[in-house]
Amino acid sequence: MRIVFMGTPVFSVAALEALVAAGHEIVCAYTQPPRPAGRGKKEQPSPVQARAEALGIPVRHPTSLRPTEAQAEFAALQADVAVVVAYGLILPQAILDAPRHGCLNIHASLLPRWRGAAPIHRAILAGDAETGVCIMQMEAGLDTGPVLLRKVTAIGAEETTGELHDRLAAIGAEAIVEALDRLPDLRPEVQPDDGVTYAAKIDKAEARVDWTQPATEVARLIRGLSPFPGAWCEIAGERVKFHGARVVAGKGLPGEVLSGFTISCGEGAVEITRVQREGKKAMAAGEALRGMDLPKRLG
Repeated sequence: MRIVFMGTPVFSVAALEALVAAGHEIVCAYTQPPRPAGRGKKEQPSPVQARAEALGIPVRHPTSLRPTEAQAEFAALQADVAVVVAYGLILPQAILDAPRHGCLNIHASLLPRWRGAAPIHRAILAGDAETGVCIMQMEAGLDTGPVLLRKVTAIGAEETTGELHDRLAAIGAEAIVEALDRLPDLRPEVQPDDGVTYAAKIDKAEARVDWTQPATEVARLIRGLSPFPGAWCEIAGERVKFHGARVVAGKGLPGEVLSGFTISCGEGAVEITRVQREGKKAMAAGEALRGMDLPKRLG
């Protein structure tokens, strides 16, 4: 098929590579414009732009698709389908209608659960037992279109958002190739009104650990916000982030250090498994403890 690919972050790259490997013709890649990044704040291309250019695919990065000129340029590509993966721009109806088979979105949740910006984070934060990927026919509403194909996967007991992100990117890449192969035979499944939830963008204000919460909630927070923005607490004036945790047996005052990096919560306790100190990379908790003294109780 002649495909216009629309995506921006690392999550999108696996799908782009899978479509190329499957023999589809990617006539153009649309992505977000380069953004300042790094210490020097030099403009950096998005992961999709970098990979598309390496594959010899033409790249466009408009700031909006609302101007008629941008819509005309898109329509002129005469695509069979557009594949959209975490692109970051609203697609006007003229864009949705331009490809022969419309626009297909790879969404990292089991719709209608977790429509919106942060479905992977929210699934872990909520303690969902499973999640997955949906291939959805896009329409004007936010993730409201009919589902053509869904893939379900269990969420690991200690899985972080970063780990689940990488698994779902691979599942999504396989799913979109399968969906395009089976497109004539797939029957759209209208999303039910029951069970709709919205995955609001993660606010950094959510990231501070509240040790008065039950251990299950604290562990979910730590896993759900790893690697970004990272759940944290202040230890001796230093903001320390946590990137892995499991629920363990233990009892004490909220925030009490029971042993090593095992911390008592409002109910039960958590064992912190990965720690990131200010200005350093994440490391195993045991390694972090060799260079820091924990107080008897964390605030």
